[in-house]
Amino acid sequence: MSCIRIKSPEYGNVSRTLTEVPVFKANGLNTPLHNREEYVEQAYFFRTYRERLDNDLPAQEVLQVISQEILSTTQLPLAINFMASEMMLHGRVSGGMARLGHYFTPFQSFVFRQAEQDRTKFDMRIGLEILEKEAEFLALEKATPQGLFIYQFEALSRNRLGYQDGLQAMSNDPMYDEHWRDWIGKVRQSLGAIEFSEMIYSRSEYRVQEVRRRTENPDYSPSYPVLFGLQEGRIAQANRGRDPLYMFAALQRHLGYPKVPRPKPPLSERLDPIIEQRLQQLEMRLKILEAEQSGKLDLSDFYVKPEKPEFKDKD
Repeated sequence: MSCIRIKSPEYGNVSRTLTEVPVFKANGLNTPLHNREEYVEQAYFFRTYRERLDNDLPAQEVLQVISQEILSTTQLPLAINFMASEMMLHGRVSGGMARLGHYFTPFQSFVFRQAEQDRTKFDMRIGLEILEKEAEFLALEKATPQGLFIYQFEALSRNRLGYQDGLQAMSNDPMYDEHWRDWIGKVRQSLGAIEFSEMIYSRSEYRVQEVRRRTENPDYSPSYPVLFGLQEGRIAQANRGRDPLYMFAALQRHLGYPKVPRPKPPLSERLDPIIEQRLQQLEMRLKILEAEQSGKLDLSDFYVKPEKPEFKDKD
């Protein structure tokens, strides 16, 4: 079994060994399909990392602390220590994830790499939330290649991460077998020329039933593998000519597919009324101080004219 030697700042010069988890043999790639325990801890890692970045904590410090919180029975603490070392050397986490290709999937490394690029508007917090929801979905027993593909593709679409590199990274995910990888490659080549909903419909069981009904041939069998079921095909056909985001929403409603996190809308530019009132008071005080220092303070501006007394006639 292959392994990787790492040096963690936590242990000084002591080397630790990060062994491979069992490899998913169906796709023939040297990538892991983890057990539920690993995905649960991954979801916790991505969520906690995001929350502590929101508190303005240094990323390197966050990585070192989180590695102590993760279950030691998983491989994740060693991977986190390795990423912390990579951040010390190169200032980025994505390089360490890419070098741990036998633990992290290419899609996870791709999302991190896109989030760390300065020229993109893709926020690291959204990237971490995307990976968190993906790990939560994979921890479920009902996780399917169909649901994972739709989730990953929607993440590329909503955040404009790039279809060519994104689909290439998706195709190497251990959840997909040889048939899936071949079809994802065709999607990568045909995207833009063929409608996305049409590509899903053409590989669904619903289309097979439609052809059997139309040709009155119950023995019809396509020459290519069917990757999607009846409901996916029906929803894809109903969304022909529409924005693919409507199809993603329908799949989430009817099949329980995970929802892709969306950026939060910016806060309103108008200040809170109480804060605005306090700022106006501070501004007025500053004006008075400046006038006093320059000798131009006129106290008559602050005089209040006395009110005239009201006299009532006596009966």
